[in-house]
Amino acid sequence: MISVTDKAVAKVKQLMSAEGKEGYGLRVAVKGGGCSGFEYGLTFEETAGEKDKVLEYSGLKVFLDDMSQLYLTGTSIDYVDSLAGSGFKIDNPQSSGSCGCGKSFSV
Repeated sequence: MISVTDKAVAKVKQLMSAEGKEGYGLRVAVKGGGCSGFEYGLTFEETAGEKDKVLEYSGLKVFLDDMSQLYLTGTSIDYVDSLAGSGFKIDNPQSSGSCGCGKSFSV
């Protein structure tokens, strides 16, 4: 379905701890919007939805809703920390293009 690198898992866990949200899961979602048509969403949620697919990576639960699964198959999520900037990098093989800021994509 999707993959999450060890570096991304560690960063998510660090952020959850800083926000007092240990035990929560990470919702990875696709929603309409942005200049290219779709945007990625990464949020912390306490529990999965009734129809969510729940994946687990080194103890981190990842929640995916039905619609997002369609657009995220084969996607990898990494965390990069470089002189050019830090943040989560989402590599989606289904994306046919993205905007200049990299926050939205098209299929």
